[in-house]
Amino acid sequence: MPWPLSGLYRHSLALLTDLYQLTMAYGYWKLGRADDVAVFQMYFRRNPFGGGFVVAAGLEYLIDYIRSLRFDESDLAYLRSLKGNDGGPLFEQGFLDYLARLEFSLDLDAVPEGTVVFPQEPLVRVTGSILQAQLLETALLNLINFQSLVATKAARVCLAAHGQTVIEFGLRRAQGVDGGVAAARAAYVGGVHGTSNVLAGKLFGIPVKGTHAHSWVMAFDNEADAFEAYAQAMPNNSVFLVDTYNTLAGVRRAVEAGKRLREAGHEMAGVRLDSGDLAYLSIEARKILDQGGFPHAAILASNDLDENIIQSLRMQGARIDVWGVGTKLATAYDQPALGGIYKLAALRKGDGWEYKIKLSEQSVKVTTPGALQVRRYFRDGEAMADMIYDIHAPVPREIEIVDPFDFSRRKRIDAEARHEDLLVPVFRGGRCVYEIPALEQVRRRTGEQLAHFHAGIKRFVNPHEYPVGLERGLHELKTRLILEARGVEGGEP
Repeated sequence: MPWPLSGLYRHSLALLTDLYQLTMAYGYWKLGRADDVAVFQMYFRRNPFGGGFVVAAGLEYLIDYIRSLRFDESDLAYLRSLKGNDGGPLFEQGFLDYLARLEFSLDLDAVPEGTVVFPQEPLVRVTGSILQAQLLETALLNLINFQSLVATKAARVCLAAHGQTVIEFGLRRAQGVDGGVAAARAAYVGGVHGTSNVLAGKLFGIPVKGTHAHSWVMAFDNEADAFEAYAQAMPNNSVFLVDTYNTLAGVRRAVEAGKRLREAGHEMAGVRLDSGDLAYLSIEARKILDQGGFPHAAILASNDLDENIIQSLRMQGARIDVWGVGTKLATAYDQPALGGIYKLAALRKGDGWEYKIKLSEQSVKVTTPGALQVRRYFRDGEAMADMIYDIHAPVPREIEIVDPFDFSRRKRIDAEARHEDLLVPVFRGGRCVYEIPALEQVRRRTGEQLAHFHAGIKRFVNPHEYPVGLERGLHELKTRLILEARGVEGGEP
């Protein structure tokens, strides 16, 4: 199977970045600091969709991007053409020569795709040359943010469907080519069962599904002829779209086409509803199909569905078997961005580390210093709390975590509790050491991960807040750095 990015985009992606990443890289090079060792972390600040969790996705794209990351001659020629405010070259030729020879040698740790994660927890940690780590920022955020957002939306949709089949239908309204392809992949990570996107099916092995459109029905003199012709053309894929003219009359015509299909040795797969009162129409369609001798024919519904509409329809007793979710899934319609960020957290100084912190008037924007890892603790098979800690500091025997935004909210954890660290090695010295799982395994991981969490965290409205905190020593370090940066003497506020 081809790599996701290099299989789709044959040209160099080294310039898939913001200009300021290159100007900072140039500055580090010019000051002789290109090889300073730094730690950067990618995390997000708030759960999207008003929900209680995020499903991490996009790591395979990131791995592919890093493995193929080289500045080719056309990249360098373009950079050579850029001008500064004085009309002179923006970059010296020596820097461009440096980029031409650059081979990425970073260490990178990340949570596997399909992992359930929460605000303030690092999804990716990058360690190594500050110049190289800086050059990764924009692409890393682009690749992880979008797919994690869509995977989370898909997981919510699948939770609403309660195990019923969900198909991603969003390509035609997705944001561009890769918006559609990456969204189909991310939706599969989140739990959908298939996609209408044939290119995504080819690239990733996702099952592809599809029927016919209203134009097929309109291309014939009447609906009955259209169904009959489709049954003859596609006897092994006969799902009839029944709402071109009159939905319930369309279901009855589908039953008649299904009977002739059965006489020819095939079976009607189902009908699709794409408009109107889907609860009422599906209940009535089910009666017609059952009375017509097709109790196993599925009812597929589409029409601007999302998790909230699906949940509402199920509560109304809708008899829908398959959900086709398009625009609101592929575009993450009600929240267009995850808001993940990538921040410097430490610099190597001799044999030790100098921790870095960014302050803000908003507490949510104050960063956490250190080379961070997330340890998840379990009780009776259920995740009970996550601890963010610095890998360069020993984990104490008595474990206490502190809420990042309210130091009075603390939780003690039994040190003997079963636990796992979420970030795993992906690159070491620029070499990929991670065995990339099949996409089906990633999809399965999402379901297994969600099963470990209390139902309250998966609610759509006012979900329970899962406990995530800083290890007490890390909290104390962060507090001290904040007070020092603000010129305040003393300890805890």
